[in-house]
Amino acid sequence: MRVHDLPFWDAVDRVREGNSRYRREAYGFVVGALGVTVAALPLERRRDPARRHLTGGELLHGIAMLARREFGFLAPTVFSEWGVQGGEDIGRIVFELVECGQLSVSPEDSIEDFRGFDLVASLAAETPARDHAGGRASGGPVDPPGPPPGTGPEPAR
Repeated sequence: MRVHDLPFWDAVDRVREGNSRYRREAYGFVVGALGVTVAALPLERRRDPARRHLTGGELLHGIAMLARREFGFLAPTVFSEWGVQGGEDIGRIVFELVECGQLSVSPEDSIEDFRGFDLVASLAAETPARDHAGGRASGGPVDPPGPPPGTGPEPAR
């Protein structure tokens, strides 16, 4: 079976066989954050396939927001444990997922779109308030993979 034909987690495992730089969870989180970020776009933008495509910067901001919501002040530690230190690491994960057929990008997308983003500072920014029982902030857990069809970077077709 070709890597492009594999289910998501099998494809991630295959990518990691050749390069185990990032933990498995990082790949799932990136795809989950992609879905959450697209879902937060205004309805008129989500309805237009050309406009719902996320830029690298939009995805990075969405990842940082979701990480702060999910992990709170531990977000920088979690990402460090996953081997993710900066925006370029997120870009590498995205493009590895593109190479294995799990995401697609537009011709103008580039790894350069992810460089220069201070992920650590963004993860350490003030976190959203937690609920009164000390549980998750509103929004619930992320269950990757599963971005809506037609989001960018996009699931391969």
